[in-house]
Amino acid sequence: MKILVCNVGSTSLKYRLIDMGGEEALAWGRIERVGSHNSTYCHKDAVGTEFEMDVHIPDYKTGIGLMINNLINDGKGVVGSLKEISAVGFKVVHARGVSGTQLLNEEILQAMEDYNGIAPAHNPPYISAIKQFREIMPDIPLVGSFETAFHRSIPAHAYLYGIPYELYEKYGIRKYGFHGASHEYVSARVCELLKRKDLRIVTCHLGGSGSLCAVKNGVSVDTTMGFSLQSGILNNNRCGDIDPFIPIYLMEDLGYSLEEVKQLLTKQSGLLGLSGVSNDVRDIEEAAEKGDERALKCIDTYCYNIKKYIGSYASAMGGLDVIAFAGGIGENGVRIRERVCQGLEFMGVYLDRERNNVRGRETVISTDGSPVKVMVIPTNEEIIVARKTKKYLEES
Repeated sequence: MKILVCNVGSTSLKYRLIDMGGEEALAWGRIERVGSHNSTYCHKDAVGTEFEMDVHIPDYKTGIGLMINNLINDGKGVVGSLKEISAVGFKVVHARGVSGTQLLNEEILQAMEDYNGIAPAHNPPYISAIKQFREIMPDIPLVGSFETAFHRSIPAHAYLYGIPYELYEKYGIRKYGFHGASHEYVSARVCELLKRKDLRIVTCHLGGSGSLCAVKNGVSVDTTMGFSLQSGILNNNRCGDIDPFIPIYLMEDLGYSLEEVKQLLTKQSGLLGLSGVSNDVRDIEEAAEKGDERALKCIDTYCYNIKKYIGSYASAMGGLDVIAFAGGIGENGVRIRERVCQGLEFMGVYLDRERNNVRGRETVISTDGSPVKVMVIPTNEEIIVARKTKKYLEES
């Protein structure tokens, strides 16, 4: 069985074709800046094709067509035809009243559309791309694995907000959590490596979009993102946790419109807004090293937020066995990991600075005697989506 896994961004399309027999990646690729005249497309596969080029990709339909052409490659590719692909799996984000693994029919797409306002950077491009996939590949099942699924185990005391209970009952306003495929993969991989299932783990998925998750005995018991993707730690452009009266004050007292506040909190805040430099941690670290005070404050705030959640989740789980870093920043941010772990020695966290000097490699970075292990686990969201898609097909 071959599963094509696709990850859609607002202007990007990433894909991986996986042979589920041995969970082997047959092809992978990335299209950036969809809709631009200077789009980039890179592709690599198991038969030796590898390229990166600039090309005009005006829409997802064009990008999907290029992807399919390179997978088949006139009969010389990794598949002879689309008939060899059993399904396309999507790492979808949020839908009203829907979670788990679902066939992406009109009902599910409408449920996703109902939450366009809650996930404005994610749902609209996904819905658009899925509809175009359906046009081009009408006979292939399109299956969505929702990011909220891993967090369905969170108890009520962790997912309820301090608002009238009727809002939860009538409208489903509660914490849902996201990045589920990454947190699921990382926590399972930690258990596999340490040969234990009875672990209390804080998984730190740190990237342009980031969240933490408390995983106890293999299940999610709390996570930093909530009803939307706006809460928790700082993200690249998104604000993270703020006082809910800030937007009210901006509108009522300072004259901001609702649209201006939405843009401010989702596009102009987070690492970008706080640093005034960039939404990329690497650029902010570089500016901080040169003495930029705002950049330094931004890094301090970012690491403090992560550290604070690690402590609170250790408390919630009754202790801590492992901190696992994943995502672009978590896997490569040597100095970020060090700053996060500084001051956690009282909890039994002892980082080995030499071991920590590693990027993108699965390893333990704590000292041999550290009661809490600190690990780097490069995430693999695609394999989680592929496994869930395969299971859905087998059970349907």
